Amino acid sequence: MKREDISFEEAMEQLEKITARLEEGDVPLEEALKEYKRGMELSALCHSKLKKAETELAKLVTNDGDQPFLLDGEDA
Repeated sequence: MKREDISFEEAMEQLEKITARLEEGDVPLEEALKEYKRGMELSALCHSKLKKAETELAKLVTNDGDQPFLLDGEDA
């Protein structure tokens, strides 16, 4: 499975585990660097997934970008 294929929730869970492990402070330097790098990759992945969700939500709210979304009975 590619790293991009993991869900937002899975990425967050892995990121939380990495953060907790690094905060303990007893990780050897080389391993800490690898964990930090992986954490940064997961953070970027989460940011990307959130940005994509935000874009999709904006399209929904604006009827796929054509015009502002209005509830029944609302004026523009």
